[in-house]
Amino acid sequence: ARGNIAKRRRVGYDRKKQANEVTIMRFLLYAAALLVMIVGDQALKGWTVSHLELGESTPFIPTIMQLTRVHNYGAAWSSLSGKTVLLIAVTAVMMIAVAVLLLRRVVRHPLGVAACLLILGGGIGNIIDRIRLGYVVDMFDLLLFSYPVFNLADCFVVVGAILGAVYYLWIYEKFDARKKSNDSPSDSHN
Repeated sequence: ARGNIAKRRRVGYDRKKQANEVTIMRFLLYAAALLVMIVGDQALKGWTVSHLELGESTPFIPTIMQLTRVHNYGAAWSSLSGKTVLLIAVTAVMMIAVAVLLLRRVVRHPLGVAACLLILGGGIGNIIDRIRLGYVVDMFDLLLFSYPVFNLADCFVVVGAILGAVYYLWIYEKFDARKKSNDSPSDSHN
């Protein structure tokens, strides 16, 4: 009997240890994905600043897109221009909220996780610019139609938001929503 108790304790410990290892690996995978996105975004912005003067353009994908160096002092479409502190604060709160969804495992499905990571990667990439420079460096300039110049971090946020909407509308309830118990308190005394 004592052997079984010791064995069960060891198995329970192994399960806890294994769960902790999985959590650590998940965290490292998330951190690596974020690092790749942030480094990629910052490298592209660095290249743009070192190779193009403000307002200067260079061909990128002929007849579709060029690279044009623009400094954006606002948010999307230069809204809230000059409100850098407000934009930093709002972005930081949103990034914390998304990080909490991941860390507390509210979002567990791979599509939802990808959406959260893309939003975090893009948000962090742009907040780095706002804190470091007071503006965001944009460079992708569409030639097909009139559209504001944007950057890689913006692409991450937009794709993440689209994936997040798909996840929430069609996947969240099936996979990640907390199941409500059918037992009500009044039924428990019967």
